[in-house]
Amino acid sequence: MEIINAIGRRKAAVARVYLREGTGNITINEKELKTYFPLETLQYIVEQPLNELEATGRYDIKANLDGGGIKGQAEALRLAISRAFVKLDETNKPKLKAAGFMTRDPREVERKKPGRPKARKRFQFSKR
Repeated sequence: MEIINAIGRRKAAVARVYLREGTGNITINEKELKTYFPLETLQYIVEQPLNELEATGRYDIKANLDGGGIKGQAEALRLAISRAFVKLDETNKPKLKAAGFMTRDPREVERKKPGRPKARKRFQFSKR
């Protein structure tokens, strides 16, 4: 089997994934999954597509993550893994789509506006 690559994004995070048959190793930026994402909730987010397709332990995943925070990186990785499985076999798409893993979350941080402390917040009003 050849190596299948896919890309996933969330907020400012970008995940590039390389999927191939193997023993279930997930390597992120040359680190083990449990060392890169120490929180179990983030590990669960990354493994969701594998659990949905019952493919845990059958594929090796090598990922390059860049930008954003750890939550955005985990969700970008989930999208990239899902896209790689669809490239592998098109019949995986309905199951992953029903679980909500094929949708790119479009929400981004709104830019700060001039004359305000944040994007929408205003400075405290003083009548006198």
